[in-house]
Amino acid sequence: MSGFDNPFYGGGGGYLSQGSPFGSGGGSPGGSTRPATSHSIRPVTLRQLTEASQEHSDAAWKIGEQEVGQVMVVAQVRSVQPQTTNIVYRLEDGTAEYEARQWVDPNNDDETKREINENSYVRVLGTLKMFGQKRYITATHIRELPRESAESELAHHYLNAAMTELIFQRGPPPRPSEGGIMKHSNGVNGGSGAGPSASAYTAQARSTANNNQYASLSTLQRQIVDFMLSQSKTDEGIHVAAIARHVASSGGVGDANLISKALDELMDDGHVYTTIDESHFLVSE
Repeated sequence: MSGFDNPFYGGGGGYLSQGSPFGSGGGSPGGSTRPATSHSIRPVTLRQLTEASQEHSDAAWKIGEQEVGQVMVVAQVRSVQPQTTNIVYRLEDGTAEYEARQWVDPNNDDETKREINENSYVRVLGTLKMFGQKRYITATHIRELPRESAESELAHHYLNAAMTELIFQRGPPPRPSEGGIMKHSNGVNGGSGAGPSASAYTAQARSTANNNQYASLSTLQRQIVDFMLSQSKTDEGIHVAAIARHVASSGGVGDANLISKALDELMDDGHVYTTIDESHFLVSE
């Protein structure tokens, strides 16, 4: 299943929940709209949450100039305080301390039945709230991380949070097809020598248009695979959010559910596979 369906990525794969990240999300009961990013899941540090701002009690929270909807943190549990209606977790991630509250639902307590131990590392998904001038995360999901991988999970989360912040500040990094090929005066793309560059040749050779195994793909599936083939191949793979941004910015569909379905179908057919988690993909070659 693609990262869109993962309970820690919700409908957004890190950036989207519905519609394009460059357009507007669904309308509110009052008729106003908010950017789709306000409904997305954003990886953050606890320090970023302490610096988040809100214009008024009904306004969306912002980190810098960007609205945030759901946030994801990875942190160590310093204390656990079970109460009648909720469980209060005191979290610390090396940047700050923050409180998370998970409300107890007597009709569906599978989530709260999972005991979270003090000093363990957890991944928390939720939304920012404030009550009586006290900020906290209303946690919708909390998962304890395996002790043997907790520190690497925390480091990976730091990098995700930093990358997300840089993307919001400076925009996404250029694709190889945009910034990695020099253009000679004769109009031929190339590297340091004359003639077409190896990068241009490789990108063309790896295109779905030149490979019969992709002949049966839908337009959306072809867009996804073409984008993935155009990127530098790494062990980590390509995040589903980057795929969604590319499809939306290229004039394709901006519906996260359709992108999620297309990725699932590509996996079922063996064209792509997940790597480090359910939100990173590589093309099967």
